Amino acid sequence: MTIHHFQHQHTAHCESGVMSTLLKHHGFDYSEPMLFGLSSALTFAYLPIIKLSGMPLIAYRMPPKTIIRNSCKRLGIKLNMQKFVSATQGMQKLDQALDNNQLVGLQTSVFWLPYIPDALRFHFNAHNILVYGKEAEQYLISDPVMELPVQCSASDLERARFAKGALAGKGLMYTLEDAQKQDHPVNLSQVIRSAILKNARQMQAPLPFIGIKGIHLLANRIQKLKNSMKSDQYKKLYLGHIVRMQEEIGTGGAGFRYMYASFLQEAADHFSSNHKPLLIEAADNMTNIGDAWRKFASRTVKLCRNLNETGFNEVSELLRQVADSEKKCWRSLSQSIKKIA
Repeated sequence: MTIHHFQHQHTAHCESGVMSTLLKHHGFDYSEPMLFGLSSALTFAYLPIIKLSGMPLIAYRMPPKTIIRNSCKRLGIKLNMQKFVSATQGMQKLDQALDNNQLVGLQTSVFWLPYIPDALRFHFNAHNILVYGKEAEQYLISDPVMELPVQCSASDLERARFAKGALAGKGLMYTLEDAQKQDHPVNLSQVIRSAILKNARQMQAPLPFIGIKGIHLLANRIQKLKNSMKSDQYKKLYLGHIVRMQEEIGTGGAGFRYMYASFLQEAADHFSSNHKPLLIEAADNMTNIGDAWRKFASRTVKLCRNLNETGFNEVSELLRQVADSEKKCWRSLSQSIKKIA
């Protein structure tokens, strides 16, 4: 049971990449950046009450499944999602979907996928892949982080789907209804406008841990770390954790900003010549913000290697500058997009 004429895509991020591939298979030609933007997935969150290996959760995108659900909702595409009580039931449902010639999305653990190089494995239970067939006991996998399709044994895939711990997927699988065209064409310019305004509200939220205020909060925590009673080892682990969450988990803080900039560039083509420059300018600003996040990460790595007072002052100030740039960008973008009827 193999889906013929399936086209694998190597993309930047697993969830947006899987959704782009899945939608294209069903005749909906939406790029990865477009789906990321339409789902209003860009954010920042500093959540010290939630721990990852003893360190606070730092997120640069909305929670897992946001892109899957929001992109389909905004585009009016019907999505079927299932979780399972038992692994046996989950694997049976996967085989049934493949028997029905369905392309299936799965939420898995990166750590238990054997084709992922050892150096890149870590315990993250929200990695999305597509299954497009099965030969004997080997599933045919389209993993967006891999250049080419791969295979995975039934036992390994079951273990990856039903891994325990934070963000456990409980065998989550999802499919789209077999429809080549929507009953009512989407007014994409209006959908883009709504998605941008929602994302702007998220980034300008009044909550102290979210959006621009959350970035300022993290900058203050880094500043306070300089004179804290914590050991140098803890300080290095904390700073290293910030960089890892930004640059290694998913697409990272800078990477998601670059992807959103690509979304704004693509979105500009759906508006009149009068409004197009506003989105192009916003895309340029977002790219510059991505560069600023990368600069912050680079300086933080240097501070990890050599803890010093000047370094703490520098990286915290760089992060405040990032927050100010994001505030200016989102305020300008929301004001501009509101002018578009």
